[in-house]
Amino acid sequence: MLLGFLAMIFFTSCDPSKNLDDLEAKEKLDIENFLSNNDTIGFERKTSGLYYYDLVVGTGPQAESHDTAYVFYAMQYLSLQIFDSNIGTTDTLKVPVNEGKYLLGFEEGISYMREGGRAFFVVPSSLAFGSDGTYYVSPYTPFLFQVHLVKLKKH
Repeated sequence: MLLGFLAMIFFTSCDPSKNLDDLEAKEKLDIENFLSNNDTIGFERKTSGLYYYDLVVGTGPQAESHDTAYVFYAMQYLSLQIFDSNIGTTDTLKVPVNEGKYLLGFEEGISYMREGGRAFFVVPSSLAFGSDGTYYVSPYTPFLFQVHLVKLKKH
């Protein structure tokens, strides 16, 4: 009987779906806590689950699918630790808008911007690296993007 109980505990604790459920719940809580701790920023939740905020509304044209956006960006964990960035360089990143070349949430966020604008977006894992993650990003990892849309080339 004791052996059966120990086997049940072992197999239950090794259930990968349980671990993923825990990670999914943690991601949701992490996003809620980030938004709560930054409640002076008026993030708008989009239907996709992306949270968007215009820090500076650009005065140029609005980005649309198939345009090319030239951006400076910082991609951060919600702890604000930088994951990737080109800020501080002279080279903008060339992003084909809504063409699936970059993270879905990154491209979606840019599509809400106008040339010259600066914005923040909180990208849930479903619009980033997903529930599988990658070899360098854990499953269910959300990100904060800071983006400056410097130039827009219309399609």
